[in-house]
Amino acid sequence: MLMFLNLVQVVLYVALLGLLGQGLLFILAGAKRETNFFYKLLQVVGKPFVFLVRKITPRQVADHQVPIVTFFLLLILYAVVTFEKVNHCIAVNMVGCK
Repeated sequence: MLMFLNLVQVVLYVALLGLLGQGLLFILAGAKRETNFFYKLLQVVGKPFVFLVRKITPRQVADHQVPIVTFFLLLILYAVVTFEKVNHCIAVNMVGCK
């Protein structure tokens, strides 16, 4: 169980960092972000998550807002997984959890 929670946590962490980096480059690169190699690379990292959130959000949410919504949903999921990981660690009396 701990291995599964660690795996989920790492996947969420990588996606969060990708979306955060994409947001920073959105601000820093300005209009030329679409030609920026690193911006495109970070889009590839976050694209599966953004796609899933686009499918579950209503149409009233604009397409340019979906990455922001994705970031906050992933942040909430990351907090939940971290909380569950700590609970599991304490429940099985692992050394270093107390």
